[in-house]
Amino acid sequence: MARRRKGRDISGWLVVDKPAGITSTTVVNRVRWALDANKAGHAGTLDPEATGVLAVALGEATKTVPYITDALKAYEFTIRLGQATNTDDAEGEVIATNDLRPDDAAIKAALGGFIGDIMQVPPQFSAVKVDGQRAYAKARAGEEMELAARPLWVEELLLADRPDADHVVLEMTCGKGGYVRSIARDLGDVLGCKAHVRSLRRIWSGPFQATDGITLDQMDAIARTPELDARLLPLEVGLADLVEVRCPAESVAKLRNGNPATVIASGVEYGEEVWASHDGKAIAIGSYRGGELHPTRVFVA
Repeated sequence: MARRRKGRDISGWLVVDKPAGITSTTVVNRVRWALDANKAGHAGTLDPEATGVLAVALGEATKTVPYITDALKAYEFTIRLGQATNTDDAEGEVIATNDLRPDDAAIKAALGGFIGDIMQVPPQFSAVKVDGQRAYAKARAGEEMELAARPLWVEELLLADRPDADHVVLEMTCGKGGYVRSIARDLGDVLGCKAHVRSLRRIWSGPFQATDGITLDQMDAIARTPELDARLLPLEVGLADLVEVRCPAESVAKLRNGNPATVIASGVEYGEEVWASHDGKAIAIGSYRGGELHPTRVFVA
């Protein structure tokens, strides 16, 4: 008989402003303890040295994580020109240097090649799996790998600041699966000067903003109190990118049991993925077909 996970059946989202020097998994574990929650997960890993939005889902909100993972995200990051590292960030060993320092015009011109549908090769030190092992484990063992390029949608990539000749601050809006470190590395190669990421901050992720995030120190100060509970956002926030349809009272039980049921919708296409609400609460996610919702995920009341 499986042991029941300890903690409260609490649902919602807590937006954390993650500090540098801590893993995303560690943040989730601290949030789970602070809220005495029995289930938690995050929507989109941040590197240990990265800061900013880490949206943590609790309870039933974990069912909406894929929709935040798929949403657009924005980053502000500083690139160090003239140095390449084996990790593509400041934590690694410098493996190449160059004295060239492109001017702002050259940098802006190069950024255009990184907008739209692009292909990027993940860093050697990344969590992608190679022959069943994480790439970073192989890299730490001194093994060099040929990692396959992966597609990425980049909505926007802008030069935000140029503090000095060696550093460039960029802002990027992109889809899921992007490696900012790869952008820095590849931009340095295109410019002919080499580069790596010096610092990285996620400004927003889907509907969640860093400015609305709670710091870990703030969270610890009000852990396991109603004050922290009040910081939770409803799980429905994670469904912002899906069309909402209305669920009449007589359909609630059917949907929660996983059966198709009548919903009230307007302007929804046949087969479109939507979510159904009753009195503002999410009942199910599914496919809309001719006046009915065919559920693929249901939410426990």
